[in-house]
This record gives sequence, C-alpha cells and structure tokens, in this order.
Amino acid sequence: MLARVLPHTARCFGRAMVMPNLDPPMATAEQAEGYAERIRSLLPEDSTFEPLMTLYLTDAMSREEVERASKSAQVAAIKFYPKGATTHSAHGVDALEKLSPVLEALEDHDLPLLVHGESVSVETDIFDRERRFLEDTLAPLVSRHEGLRIVFEHITTAEAAAFVEESPARVGATITPQHLLMNRNAIFEGGLRPHHYCLPVLKRERDRVALVRAATGGDPSFFLGTDSAPHERAAKEAPCGCAGIFSAPIAIECYAEAFARAGALGRLEGFASHHGADFYRLPRNRDSIYLDRLDWTGPDFEGAVKVFWAGEPLRYRMREATRGRTDTLDAGS
Repeated sequence: MLARVLPHTARCFGRAMVMPNLDPPMATAEQAEGYAERIRSLLPEDSTFEPLMTLYLTDAMSREEVERASKSAQVAAIKFYPKGATTHSAHGVDALEKLSPVLEALEDHDLPLLVHGESVSVETDIFDRERRFLEDTLAPLVSRHEGLRIVFEHITTAEAAAFVEESPARVGATITPQHLLMNRNAIFEGGLRPHHYCLPVLKRERDRVALVRAATGGDPSFFLGTDSAPHERAAKEAPCGCAGIFSAPIAIECYAEAFARAGALGRLEGFASHHGADFYRLPRNRDSIYLDRLDWTGPDFEGAVKVFWAGEPLRYRMREATRGRTDTLDAGS
C-alpha cells in the first residue's frame, strides 16, 4: 500500500507529516527513522520529497524518548490519539493529564503535539465528539502548558475554528479537502456512502461554511492537512467499514476547487505552502507547482482504493510536467 500511494503525495507535495498509527504503532525515534527510510527507498532517485515523522503518544512514552525524538533529524512532532477514537488508536491515551511530565518535556524540547480532537465518551453523540473534546481536554491543555505548540488536526466544526482563531499563535489547525467540500449529508446521499466515512465525521453545513471561512481568510493559524487515508474497497464496503478518505491523487486540485468556490484563490498559496511551514519552523519550499484552469473530473479508483471526489467536477489541474514543492501537513498513514 505504501508503494502504491506514496507517488500521489510526492507528485505535488515537497514534504508530508507522516502519521504514526500503524499496526503496531510507531512510538520511538528509532522506529520513526526506520519508517522514513522505507519511504525514501520507494521514491524515484531524483525526488526531493521529505517525510516528516511523528511518534505515537502512548502511556509508556518517557521524557527520555521525547529527548531522543527532539535530537532526531527525522522526527518533527508527537501525535496524540484518544484511545479508541480512530484507526489503530487502541494504544492511545485515555487520560492525558497523567502524562504531564511528557508534555513538559515537549515544551522543554519545543516538539509540537498533534491532536486528534475527539472525545471517546460513550454518552457523547458522534457529531459532538469534537466539541466535547475541545471543552474537556484541549482548552485545559492549552491553559496548563503555556509553552506547548499544538496542532488541532483535521478540525470539523465552527467551534473548533473559533477556538483556534482566539488561541495564542502556538495553537494551529489543519483542515482536510473533504471537510471543505462536503457536509454530513454526503454520507447519506442516495443511500449509505461508506467512502465518505472518515473520523472525525463530516459535520453540518454551517460547520463546513465556517471551515471554508477559516481556510480562506488568510489567518496563519490554519493550514493544509489532507489526512489522506487509503483503505481497500473491501475494507470500506463492509459490515464494519474502515474510516478514512483517500484524497492524495487530487488533493491540491480539491483545495483549489474549494478556494475557487470561495473566490479566494489568491490565498491558496499561503494555506498550502506558507502557514504550515512557518508554524513548524521549517523553511518555505522555493520550488513551485502550476495549476491550469481546466474542467475535468478526478479518477474513480487507484487500484482497489476509492479516490475522493470521484466523478465530481474540478476546475483546476496540476500541470504534470512540473513536480511541485508545496507542503502537506497531516497526511494520513
């Protein structure tokens, strides 16, 4: 699967924040460095694509491992999954406050914490899981750890966008193409649509509108994050289907579509290439990609993996004769 999907990300993105929720999870700097080497081995010789590795935060993580990660040239961040919240999150954390020494180490070594922001409380409605997490976990976390840089990944609600806008500059957020282009009606359009099921799930139209406003408004706290997650068709169209949307083959084109619809194409470069790099304190990539004005529809499948936005109209297409160097931060594993 890695060999099949990697070229789609590397075609237009100069680097990607690689998620650690493999099976088993990637929880040490040594494991992350090995995974980065596997990724590089599958790239063309002339590729300059850079995988930015993350470590899976578990109850067993130590301050010493955080220090090792901070010294690794490969590791860029630590990822927090609430236990049971999403794909391969069984090793996640169920009580973040118990890991205060590790969070303090992140502050000391200036390693960002990337957050999958959903409550896993069984009494919480699935459409309220992000709001509940924001109130119960994220807001107190930001308040307790004043030196911690946090990325609220793949946000889905108006409340999350407002929270990031009002937070200190050390709090950022990524937004996926599916949450900019669809609301929760898409899951049930004409029947149950398993290929539109992701976590966090799509939300209300008012939430989608708020996310578009945040992404296109020029606020550097918001930046591109695809959360692209490939699953075989049989795993999606199943009695208990996998969560995840595979957007990598047309990700930049989908973002361009969302920005064009909002009349904000002039701000796409900041969202896609500048804000994330600046937040992670990485140099902005100097090369460019080119998007041509062209009416087309994206591919339906990549092998046995359904591609996002299949059959839907797009109005921009990346010129394949150029190989790009924008950034995608939060590309799924």
